[in-house]
Parts: sequence; C-alpha cells; structure tokens
Amino acid sequence: MVGKSQIGLSVKIAEKLVLRNPVMTASGTFGYGLEFTDYVNLHRLGAIVVKGISLQPRSGNPPARIVETAGGMLNAIGLENVGVEKFLTEKLPVLREFGTPVVVNILGDSVDEYATLANKLNNIEGIAAVEVNISCPNVKHGGVAFGTDPAMVNEVTAAVKENITKPVIIKLSPNVTDITVTARAAEKGGADAISLINTLIGMAIDHRTKKPRLANVIGGLSGPAIKPVALRMVWQTVRAVKIPVIGIGGIMNAADALEFLIAGASAVQIGTANFVNPDTTERVVEGIESYLREFGCHSVGEIIGSLQQP
Repeated sequence: MVGKSQIGLSVKIAEKLVLRNPVMTASGTFGYGLEFTDYVNLHRLGAIVVKGISLQPRSGNPPARIVETAGGMLNAIGLENVGVEKFLTEKLPVLREFGTPVVVNILGDSVDEYATLANKLNNIEGIAAVEVNISCPNVKHGGVAFGTDPAMVNEVTAAVKENITKPVIIKLSPNVTDITVTARAAEKGGADAISLINTLIGMAIDHRTKKPRLANVIGGLSGPAIKPVALRMVWQTVRAVKIPVIGIGGIMNAADALEFLIAGASAVQIGTANFVNPDTTERVVEGIESYLREFGCHSVGEIIGSLQQP
C-alpha cells in the first residue's frame, strides 16, 4: 500500500493546463462555482468548468426545464447565463480567490460569435482554458448543430484557436453516427483537448395530460442512464486522436470515474451527480486517491488507459 503523500494525482491536459487532480465539474451543473462553496472545498478540485457563457445574457427556455427520468434527468434550460461582460466583472473575480483552474465554457450562434468570445477571454487573468460547446444551433446554417457536422467542428475550433492563446477544449456532441469523425475534425482544427459526451437528445411525456413534460418538448438526457454510451465513446475517441480526452457522462462516484480513466480519459467531469449530492466532486477525488493507494499506484497516470483487452 502506498502512503498518501506519495501519490501523484496531477494530470496534464495541455501545455498550459496542469490540474492538481483529474476531477473537474461539468458545465451547466455547477453554476459559476460560487453556488457550491458551502458544500465543496473548491481548492480540492482539479478544475471548475462554469456554465456556458455567451456574448449577451440569455434568459433561457420557459419552464418546465428539468424533468427526472429513469436513471437520469432531462434538461432544456436553454443556456441561460449572465453574458460574458457580467461574468468577467461579477463572477470571475471571486472565483480567482480559490486558486483552482477556471475553465470557461463558451457558446455561440455563429462562428464569428465563438471567435469574438475567445478574443474577449484571451488576456483575462484567472481563466485557465476555454471549453467550446458546439452543440448549439448554427442559425446561419438552417439550425444544424455545429457538433454534428465535422466541417463546422473544424471551422469553429480553428476560429477559436486563432483568437486565444489559452488551451482550447472542444466539447463533443454524442448525437452523431461516428464520434471519431468529429473528434478528428476538432483535433485537425487545433484543439488542445476534447471533452465528451454532452447530453443525448431525449423527451418525456405526461401520459395523463398527453403533453410533453418539458416546455421545449425535447431536452438533453444526462445521468447514470447514459454512462455506458459515454464510456464507449470516450474509449473510441482516445483510440482515434492523439490529444487528451476528458470523460463526461453519468459519473456518480469514484468507481464510475475510474472506469473513464482506465478507458483512457486524462480527466473526468462530474455533472448530474452534483444535483444529487453537492459534494460528489470532492468525494470522487478522495475515492480515486484511495483506489490508487489500495492498488499500490504512485500516480494516477499509471491507470489512465490501462484497460486490459479480453
């Protein structure tokens, strides 16, 4: 058994992004980070990924916006956020005090919006990296989501990279035929890392009223129900690209997180679990550390990509 002080938990996501441990929060499930200060020691986390930020404030969709499902939840929040200017003046200054890397998730309706956002964040102190949400409708191309078209994935990635020197993480949509195609497009566009998966598209119906349970009719499915799909896509992506991969999808505890690391993910993001137990992220860090000690590992790198073929 390895002593606690001998275990190395740090992971490298990009040249300018080294995390103290592989546990990150997932955008949209942890607010701006500040909402969880009463429940989680933010110093203990690898990184805080804030909810998606757009150029202008967004009010989001009308309620109902969240519905529980078997093994998960559906959400159709509509990317509600305070906008980039308010985030920089009101949220980021407080986040800086915790000394934990802050990753800003960005979203837009056009390539130009992504590029402009990246430029606005480029020289801002306290931002460690940007994560690009490409599951937004591209209003200039008939409502097609950027993340489902490899050419658009490549274009958005390249545009963001041209406007920022901070590491760029592209968050992939699972709603595609072959995840490796969009992963390679992001890598070719210059992405420093890839995170996946975003939510699957789903819906729920109230059988008594015969109406959709979400005002938006459809929403994003997350939680334990999607973990097997997410794990498979992460495993496929790790084998398809040379850049680091961050695993997301249904991680509720340390055992779930370890599966993603063993499949090859360099880090993980905790999402829906934050709504169930607000301190899940911190517990996952402790669980990974305990596992490494139990199995005599000196660093988390020893288990990343250690999957044994049958």
